[in-house]
Amino acid sequence: MPIEEERSAGAVIFYDDPSGKRLYLLLHYPSGHWDFPKGNIEKGENPRETAKREIYEETGLKDIEFIEGFQRKIEYYYRREGTTVHKEVIYYLAKSKSKDVKISWEHKGYIWLPYKEAVRRATFKNSKEVLMAAESYLKKLSQGLEKFL
Repeated sequence: MPIEEERSAGAVIFYDDPSGKRLYLLLHYPSGHWDFPKGNIEKGENPRETAKREIYEETGLKDIEFIEGFQRKIEYYYRREGTTVHKEVIYYLAKSKSKDVKISWEHKGYIWLPYKEAVRRATFKNSKEVLMAAESYLKKLSQGLEKFL
C-alpha cells in the first residue's frame, strides 16, 4: 500500500501582554481539534517562508518576529480518502506584536491562553510537546538575558 508524503510548516505564536503575561495562540480547526497555524510547503518555498505565509493566511497576523534557534519537527500518519499519509511538520517560534487575529475560513475560532491552559487545550500530544519545548526555550532565553542586565 503506497504512502503519500506531506510536508508542512507552522509556528507556535506567543504574545507578551502589557501585564507581563505570555499568551499562546491556538486555532480551532473544523474537525474540532486545537492546534497551531500551519500549512503545506509550496514549491519554491523554504519552511520558514511557509510558516510566515500560513500565519498570515490563517490569522491575519503580519507583525511577527521569529525567535532564532527554535525549531521542532514532528511526524505522524493519517488517512485521507483511503490513503495513508506520512506528515512532517516543522514548527518555529514566533512573537506577535498584536493579538488582533482575523481568522480564516479554514478555522472555527481561536484563543489566546496562558501557557498551562494552552497545554491543556492543545489537542494532540505532539503539539503539547512542541508547546512545552517552546516555553522552556523562552525561559532559558530570558534567564540568559538576565545575566547581562
